[in-house]
Amino acid sequence: MRILLIGQAAFAVKTLESMLARGDNVVAVYAPPDRPGGRTDPLKDAAAAKDIPVYQPATYKDDQVFAEYKELKPDLTVLAFVTDIIPARYFDVPTQGAICYHPSILPRHRGASAINWAVIMGATKTGLTIFRPDGGIDTGEILLQKEIDVGPDDTTGSLYFNYLFPMGVEAILESIDLIKEGKAPSISQDEALATYEPPCDDRVAAIDWSKPAVEVHNFVRGCDPQPGAFAMFKDEKVRFYGAKLSKESHDNMPGTILQIDDQGIQVAVSGGKLTVSKVRAGRGGKVAAAEFTAEKGLNVGDVLT
Repeated sequence: MRILLIGQAAFAVKTLESMLARGDNVVAVYAPPDRPGGRTDPLKDAAAAKDIPVYQPATYKDDQVFAEYKELKPDLTVLAFVTDIIPARYFDVPTQGAICYHPSILPRHRGASAINWAVIMGATKTGLTIFRPDGGIDTGEILLQKEIDVGPDDTTGSLYFNYLFPMGVEAILESIDLIKEGKAPSISQDEALATYEPPCDDRVAAIDWSKPAVEVHNFVRGCDPQPGAFAMFKDEKVRFYGAKLSKESHDNMPGTILQIDDQGIQVAVSGGKLTVSKVRAGRGGKVAAAEFTAEKGLNVGDVLT
């Protein structure tokens, strides 16, 4: 079976390596264009090291790009972490169609920030889906799904790196095997259950301290590690990581700094106390919360807005 891989970053690299290790015939790889300064995506580097042809179209809407794609005569196209918009005509070319990885239980949480929103919305379970892309945003028939529990202190990062990344690679391999054996199911998504959320970026990452404690906790966890839920202190965005919630009562205004110690910064929330172990401000990296407060002059009694 002639397989094309479209993807980027570490997830696509691991998918490629796993496919090659078991003898899959990957005839070409599509990776993002090189970035300013000549920086290349790791998928391009991994494919080039194995002498696999690499294509880096600026857009998939170009007719010449599509013509080159057809000339490769794929039997199956695998989408492993794809953020580009790929027109539906690409999925009609392979004799066995295409499959795509998505880190949610579709049709819930369509869109680019599926894990973030599952955590932000307080889900106790999430998972991944391998589906047949059809040109829509995470629409198309479902081939395979796997579910995981979401712990009370899990973050978007812990769910992805500990579970959804490795499970996703294995799910792609399992799906390829089902297709080879002619046993791949095709299950329609229930549009009545579908949700779509916008990208989780700074347009939505500001903390609303007036919300209930559990919602604030979920929000900080869902934005960890990216984009980092933030509050303002002295006109500077301060991003919070490693949040834990205590439901101890207090009489302070939400957003008030209650305590600073080796465990982190403790902030008043409505119905509890939120402790964050690391923070990041400006373009700097993450630092221990206590170190940050010493540098920035953040004190008990100060209020984050």
